[in-house]
Amino acid sequence: MAISIKTPEEVEKMRGAGRLAAKVLEMIAPHVKPGVSTGELDRICHDYITNKQHAISACLGYHGFPKSVCISVNEVVCHGIPSDERLLKDGDIINIDVTVIKDEYHGDTSKMFIVGKSTIQGERLCHITKKSLYLALRLVKPGIRLRELGRAIQKYVEFHDFSVVREYCGHGIGKSFHEEPQVLHYDADDGGVVLQAGMTFTIEPMVNAGDYRIRTMKDGWTVKTKDRSLSAQYEHTIVVTDNGCEILTLRSDDTIDAVLVNEW
Repeated sequence: MAISIKTPEEVEKMRGAGRLAAKVLEMIAPHVKPGVSTGELDRICHDYITNKQHAISACLGYHGFPKSVCISVNEVVCHGIPSDERLLKDGDIINIDVTVIKDEYHGDTSKMFIVGKSTIQGERLCHITKKSLYLALRLVKPGIRLRELGRAIQKYVEFHDFSVVREYCGHGIGKSFHEEPQVLHYDADDGGVVLQAGMTFTIEPMVNAGDYRIRTMKDGWTVKTKDRSLSAQYEHTIVVTDNGCEILTLRSDDTIDAVLVNEW
């Protein structure tokens, strides 16, 4: 398994891409409301990335994906294709997943939005999913096994009677969208990977309110929970530092004490 160790110069470029990806999620927040289509949200994000940030959407055209961001609503686990026909309604939970390329490097992040007045289950699922990500971020430091992250996420999520999706995972990232290692969000063989300073990867747990099993729709992209239960996801791109990690896609709504950001 060839895992890239980034130089300080490469990390600085990834900081730039990460900041842009985070700003897309901050920018789109006021537009997420009942009656808006996911297609309109995608167009707003695309215009912001290309015309304001002068960057590139990594999703657009990636293996044929037709839109600039992934928008996954309610029972959609990931890779939801934005559509003008899909209008948001009160109580929906949606994930917007953004990957920006700037100066050849990628910044990848996602978060949940609650549309209008939340349901108790939807709000709780989003809260537990975010906390599971924060829990993993706290553990990151040189010398620990990669599987410790997945073990902690799975234990926390299942304690709260939710389940972790198995088929999708976090990933190394840099000049390429997807690099080694694969970052599983449950306790499984990690190939012996031990974290080192300079590793860059995403952590992005997908958590279902019901069973962990999923199904892929006929469009070849949209993934839904098999039992039609709600699903949530949060994602950050990080770099392992000498004493922890730095969150390269940190947003203004993330609290420093929650994610324990450390300087490179």
